[in-house]
Amino acid sequence: MNRAFIRSLTVASLCVGFGLSSCTDPTTTPTSTVTEGTIFKDPASYRAFLAKIYAGLAVSGQRGPAGAPDLTNLDEGFSQYLRLYWEHQELPTDAAVIAWLSDLGLPELNSGQWGASNPFVSTMYSRIYYQVALANEFLRQTSDAMLSERNVSSSLRADIKIFRAEARFLRALSYWHGIDLFGPIPLVKAVSVEPPKQNTRQEVYDFIVSELTEIQADLPAATGQGTYGRATKEAAAMLLAKVYLNAEVYTGTAHYDLARAAVEQVIASPFTLDPSYMHLFLADNNTSPEIVFPIIQDGIHTRTWGGMTFLVHAACGGSMNNVDYGIDGCWWGLRLKQQAYYLFGPGDGRASYFYTAGQKDTVYAIGPDFTNGIAAPKFQNVTSAGDAGTNSTHVDTDFPLFRLGDAYLIYAEAVVRGGGGSRATALGYVNALRQRAFGNASGNITDPQLTLQFILDERGRELLWEAHRRTDLVRFGLFTGGTYLWAWKGGAQNGVATDAHLNIYPIPSAQLSANPNLTQNPGY
Repeated sequence: MNRAFIRSLTVASLCVGFGLSSCTDPTTTPTSTVTEGTIFKDPASYRAFLAKIYAGLAVSGQRGPAGAPDLTNLDEGFSQYLRLYWEHQELPTDAAVIAWLSDLGLPELNSGQWGASNPFVSTMYSRIYYQVALANEFLRQTSDAMLSERNVSSSLRADIKIFRAEARFLRALSYWHGIDLFGPIPLVKAVSVEPPKQNTRQEVYDFIVSELTEIQADLPAATGQGTYGRATKEAAAMLLAKVYLNAEVYTGTAHYDLARAAVEQVIASPFTLDPSYMHLFLADNNTSPEIVFPIIQDGIHTRTWGGMTFLVHAACGGSMNNVDYGIDGCWWGLRLKQQAYYLFGPGDGRASYFYTAGQKDTVYAIGPDFTNGIAAPKFQNVTSAGDAGTNSTHVDTDFPLFRLGDAYLIYAEAVVRGGGGSRATALGYVNALRQRAFGNASGNITDPQLTLQFILDERGRELLWEAHRRTDLVRFGLFTGGTYLWAWKGGAQNGVATDAHLNIYPIPSAQLSANPNLTQNPGY
């Protein structure tokens, strides 16, 4: 199946229909009012419910682009999952800055000065648990007991077995985001009337690893367009590799050998590097052979003011012509911090989309002057043939959450960190990325140059604005402290040292008030 699967949101009022008014709050696990005589009388409802969980990463409510929000504690466009996740991963780093100073709580993400009442931090937390609640409810509604009660056919049960594995993948993905961003969080796996206890990072980590290991047998193997946009064995292996790569941060014990082994499954799969780097970020990137797991956007069927609509529009401003990017207007928001701009050297084609006309290469001010900072319209609503997307407001460009280029860099890092494997192979993977970037072997490196610092810098180039940077800097011990400074780190124009407690975000104040079992992260 392809994009049509995610488009099949026939149960448009799922959250209302299931009585999930509390699904943004892990202190009150949602209950269901559904009976076999209502929604689940239609066998297609199982598929539609699963599509809703996928769509929770891409859209903001029950009716796009606005009008029936999943969450109500922040503007609907601001509260979209991908938009929030991207902002938490990129804005506090050396990679990006946003100009919108009037949006309460957003400027603090630019500079690492957030607190427990920050509405963006709070809504990110709620988004994670909204996804978890949907997945939990889907798993409850598809238990053997429920299916037997409804006399579900054996053929449909075979499909549902796969659907359940996909729901568990999506739940594991959000739990990974949870422990990566917030540290110790509640591990809610089933319906309960009791406020959940706060689990350790180790406990949630163990659960994620267990889930991803168990479901691989039930997930389909990637088959190109037939599985595009859905969880596959390779997507689960990639997520497992990401979790293992950061295991030392989460648990205190490194598992680089396991990260390497997991990512080798992805590298051995049919995925191949896209010959065109920019094709990965255009409106027809659904045809790329490199994308392992995308968050699907569609200008007709998955409309939102968040997600890729945000990333494409907000990166446009100044003297840029919006028509060139397939959109109906620029939002004058996102630019590069100068440290990210300076990562790219001469001949690196990955910087070919940067827009410099009238732009300053140094961020003199964090405010609304869009010319302060180089523009980086990496994501565009035009196809590789130059045609505009199907809609000039809500874009067709998918977000490449996992792709083979990242798998190559994970392998290289795991090898350099002592996780086994072959340095020669790692060097080959890095140089394959650089040959694509430079168009020839002029950018190739040698074995002595394959260092951890080089890999971090290469990740900053290859994966710029793909929602990896904060996690990478934390893993390398550079997100906080004073070893590495960048513009506006700690609120100062040239950057200042920050405290280590900022390596994770605070548990939102509203959650602490609602659940006596929660303890605030140190330093907040």
